[in-house]
Amino acid sequence: MKLIVGLGNPGPQYEHTRHNAGFRVVDKLAAKLGWKWTERHKRAILASGTIGTEKVILVKPITFMNLSGEAVGELVRWYKVQPEDVLVVCDDLDLPVGKVRLRARGSAGGQKGLDDIIHHLHTDQIPRVRIGIGRPANNRKDHKSYVLSVPTGDERILLDAGEDRAVEAILMVLTEGLTPAMNLFNADPEAEQKAEERRRQQKERQEQARLRREAEQKEQLLEERARLLEHKLRSPGVNPDNL
Repeated sequence: MKLIVGLGNPGPQYEHTRHNAGFRVVDKLAAKLGWKWTERHKRAILASGTIGTEKVILVKPITFMNLSGEAVGELVRWYKVQPEDVLVVCDDLDLPVGKVRLRARGSAGGQKGLDDIIHHLHTDQIPRVRIGIGRPANNRKDHKSYVLSVPTGDERILLDAGEDRAVEAILMVLTEGLTPAMNLFNADPEAEQKAEERRRQQKERQEQARLRREAEQKEQLLEERARLLEHKLRSPGVNPDNL
């Protein structure tokens, strides 16, 4: 059994805010799978189904973000699952807008909902999918106002695309495992492009070095032949016309 926990704040006033990226991802996942939010357990609403042979429960805590651990702790105890069977989906200030990163464990990185889950489960060995919301362009704007505001324009497009990518990442975790999903979705296309360019340049340098060595060897061979010819020409009884 797997619990996929999207983090956010309940209520229509928060629906489109940056902080509710986790809620939107599990909503999109439920819609993609045709699952309905018809279940409730204490302080969380649920949608569930089966993927392959695995029972999967989508979770939206209704405790408000900073108390998410209370609802998740109740569910972990009720379903008797291990922390590694929980996958938390949340926003992340330290990632560029729309970037998706998966991790198997680690600190909350300032995400208070994730921090509360770590506190209530007594471990940081909790897999998570993070969706970047970036930091405010105006550094004087406090983080609370920023995460509770609604992105617009290109930022909204980037975040929406990131949420769609997070849905695909979760599906891969469920069907192929966390490590393959991390290997695929954590890859940075720009970094890969730069690495490929470095490999190409290295091959070019190696090829140039090889050509230089061949040219030097040919030059040495010609010089050696010239010395041998000169030696023969100076030898007694040698007719140059016969050479």
